[in-house]
Amino acid sequence: MKHPDLYRGQEVVVLGLAKSGVQVAKVLHEHGAVVTVNDKKERDQSPEASELESLGISVICGGHPENLIHEGVELVVKNPGIPYSVAPVQQALELGIEVVTEVEVAYHLCAAPMIGITGSNGKTTTTTWVGHMLEAAGMRPIVAGNIGTPLSQAAQEADADNWMVVELSSFQLKGTEAFRPKIAALLNVAETHLDYHGGMEDYVASKSKLFANQGPEDTAVLNWDDPVCRELVPYLKAGILPFSMNEELVQGIFVRPSYVADTADELKRVIIYRDYTESETEIADVDSIGLPGRFNVGNALAACGIAIAAGADPAVLGPVLASFRGVEHRLEYVTDKAGAAYYNNSKATNSKATSMALASFRKPVILIAGGLDRGSDYMELLPVLGENVKALVALGQTRDKLAAVARLAGVKTVISVDNGESAAAVLEQAVREASALAEAGDVVLLSPACASWDMFTSYEERGRIFKEAVHNL
Repeated sequence: MKHPDLYRGQEVVVLGLAKSGVQVAKVLHEHGAVVTVNDKKERDQSPEASELESLGISVICGGHPENLIHEGVELVVKNPGIPYSVAPVQQALELGIEVVTEVEVAYHLCAAPMIGITGSNGKTTTTTWVGHMLEAAGMRPIVAGNIGTPLSQAAQEADADNWMVVELSSFQLKGTEAFRPKIAALLNVAETHLDYHGGMEDYVASKSKLFANQGPEDTAVLNWDDPVCRELVPYLKAGILPFSMNEELVQGIFVRPSYVADTADELKRVIIYRDYTESETEIADVDSIGLPGRFNVGNALAACGIAIAAGADPAVLGPVLASFRGVEHRLEYVTDKAGAAYYNNSKATNSKATSMALASFRKPVILIAGGLDRGSDYMELLPVLGENVKALVALGQTRDKLAAVARLAGVKTVISVDNGESAAAVLEQAVREASALAEAGDVVLLSPACASWDMFTSYEERGRIFKEAVHNL
């Protein structure tokens, strides 16, 4: 797309009244565009409409009128979650009208260099961690995007002395064209959001757009342990900074085992940064990281690589690795009850995320899982379910599928919860069932392996209800 200034006096349609839609409509209106915002929700479900109309922005609620998209429209900015199959998007594409997401608009407005972070799992944790690291290095980060603050709002507030640290979803990236982050990081790729993308090919292609416009002076931070990430290497024009938990790299961030001083048979694991001259810096012991789980070691390595690529001194990173305690709904410790520890991992919306969470615990786990059925068979969970899961409490549309996989894995106790009441009541019952099975030393883990939308408005709502149910035991 063009710079927003160049849409002055021209018609722009914004699809969706979520936070990003409201903000990008305001931004385009301020730059002189003639903006119409459209949302399929009814007017009484769209409290944001009045504010936009008071600014002179046209708002249409309750569906998509046939004449919304026409040859006079210059640009469509859609909410990332709106499928490309909806009529207004299809009409725009047929007419050759550019369809973008808010990320593209914000990029053209932002004076600060951008760090774009994506991946199937770990985005929010890594993005937040990078923000803390750059803050410790005195580099004035602004954390925005899929993590909370709409990017178009943050972009207007940034100046050249800031670093814009942006969490990005595949939905957001699919709608970009010129977007070019100074540093782009791909954490991992797992089978997820296939109902939106229609298959892994489109999902990977959308993630890969993060790197599409980078040049040799930019940096691509890649998970060297993920085969999909490595397959992208021949197509990248940016300098590559890899990270690995499994391999000592010629250049990059990796974990090296080394002997503890004066103890011949005891090893510690150390995070090492090796630069292009093969000079090494020891950043921290892995055991000092403030978050549990092997996957959080990967997030830590990625965050270190991103911060170093931005110019942070590696010496400031170790204390931040130790002090950071994570993000709500991501392997979040809730409390102990009768000697059992309760964890909220509601953000685990796919099998890989749940597998990684289960691998974080050596104690027996009572797993609460289930949610929206997106067509997965959940066989990816088979190995981890057979390791230390002593019981499964299954709920949601996928409860029968998950129960079947658990039985195949040899899980002795499988309970399916469906009491016909409200979603909150079902989850509360699941917590009670799990609590009745838990003994001192066990872990009760909500890690659904599914999206929440069959029962809840969001994974955040699901996580909050879980925590309330635990505290009310």
